[in-house]
This record gives sequence, structure tokens and C-alpha cells, in this order.
Amino acid sequence: MEEKRQKIRIDELLVKRGLVESREKAQRMILAGDVKVEKVSGILKPSSRVWDDIEIILESLPQFVSRGGEKLAKALSCFQINPVGKTFLDIGSSTGGFTDCLLQKQAKKVFALDVGYGLLHEKLRKNPRVVPLERINIRYFIPQDLPESIQGITIDVSFISLRLIFPVISSLLPEHGICIALIKPQFEAGKDKVERGGLVRKKEIHIQVLEDVFESARDNHLHLQGVTFSPIQGREGNIEYLACWKKCSNFFDKTEFGDIIRKEVNEAHFYFLSPNESTQKRNKK
Repeated sequence: MEEKRQKIRIDELLVKRGLVESREKAQRMILAGDVKVEKVSGILKPSSRVWDDIEIILESLPQFVSRGGEKLAKALSCFQINPVGKTFLDIGSSTGGFTDCLLQKQAKKVFALDVGYGLLHEKLRKNPRVVPLERINIRYFIPQDLPESIQGITIDVSFISLRLIFPVISSLLPEHGICIALIKPQFEAGKDKVERGGLVRKKEIHIQVLEDVFESARDNHLHLQGVTFSPIQGREGNIEYLACWKKCSNFFDKTEFGDIIRKEVNEAHFYFLSPNESTQKRNKK
């Protein structure tokens, strides 16, 4: 059962969501006009009462603890996924960009899993809705390792192919559970296809990477819901993609992925690499 909406002071809500460290800092930001709230007109005061599930934007600070949050935010919007009241497993959480985004979108709880240790941002580590699962290799993770059931999984991993972990993802997800993954061509293509500096620039390689990933997901009962390119390139300059799947054990997806993939790859390359627009768009990031 979903919790009933209630009103709360805006300064208290900022602290409750882990957006700021203290009410004093929240009050300073509100008075400075650095806090924007959807569907609220007039002057916002620290004592203003708002619905506890309302969208909040902090204009003077990065919205998320890392760039990953912006990537997941696009995916949630594009695929129309609503995290409110749901519990997620965030695989490859690192600093916590995906985790932060899920919390700001009102996820009930996030299990932040990473093979590393001490990477999670301090504000997320202190958040009672976050459960760090550190020094864990997802390839050897089993459903019994989860403290409680989840409704969705997010993935942002490096130096490993998604194809190697889809069997684990399928075993962890409940029927009709959702998985959103960041697809990084440099870790999916063969070594002979990766250029110096870790770059994968050729369209045909991107197309083949997505086809291989989607086929592997389908073989593990993951039904493709959509694909979009990441709004931000990887640190090496690679174009990345976000895909969403739903677990459907009794349904075999016969979709031909070719047209879907080519359309998205072409749009991504035009967006980032078009000579007339790429410089302007990169400067906005």
C-alpha cells in the first residue's frame, strides 16, 4: 500500500530527501531563491508547506551527486517509469548518481551495490533509505543475498559486459519488474573494435553492440520497453545508451530490433557529432 500524501515544511523536506545537510542550509537556499518547486506560485519561504512527493529543483547546486543522475533522469522520463514507493537495487552505484536520482524521484529504498568500497557519497550513506552493499561482485549475487524484495534494478557498470550479468538480473527481478541499464559500447565491443583511448566511434559497431545486448536480454526473459541515447557522453567521449526492460518469463519477444537500433544510433550521432551543432550542445553540458 502506498503511503498517503501529506504536507510538510519545504526546509524539512529538503533535509528529509537528503538534498541538503541541515535545515539552516535549506533555509538559506530557499531565501536566496535557489529552490524551485513545481506548481507552487508566489514567494517560497522556509516555512511554506508543500506536498511531500513534489518535484524539487536546486538551482545553485548540481541536482545529483554525479553525472549519472542526469542520465537516469532522462531514462525515467523517456520510459515513463515512476519510482515512487518502490524499492530498487542499483548495481554499480559508485558515487551514487543513479541512487540519488531514484531517491529524488521518491523511491522507497535503494540497495546501492558496488564491487568497490567507500565510493558512495556521504549524504547518501547517511540517508536511511539507502542500504550500501559494498565489495560485492554482481556476477555472484543471488536472490537470497537481498535483504528484501525489489521492484526494479538500475545498472551502471564498467569493465564488464551486460551480457554476463543478465542471468543474474533475471533471477533477481520479480515478474514484471523493471530494469534500466546504461549501455557502454567500449565495454561491450571486442577489444579489436575499441580505438586508442577507449573510444568506440563507428555507427556500425554501436548498432552491433545494441543488437548483441538486446538479444542477450531477450534470452534471459527481459522484454525491451525502449532505448534512448544518454544525454551526456562518457568521460572518454563515448556515446552511451539507456535501455529499459521488463521481466516476462512466459512471453518470448519476437521484436526485430534493427530499425529501433538504427534510429537511435543515428539520432545519437547526429546530436553529438553533427558539425553544425555538436560544439554548442557539448558546451551546454
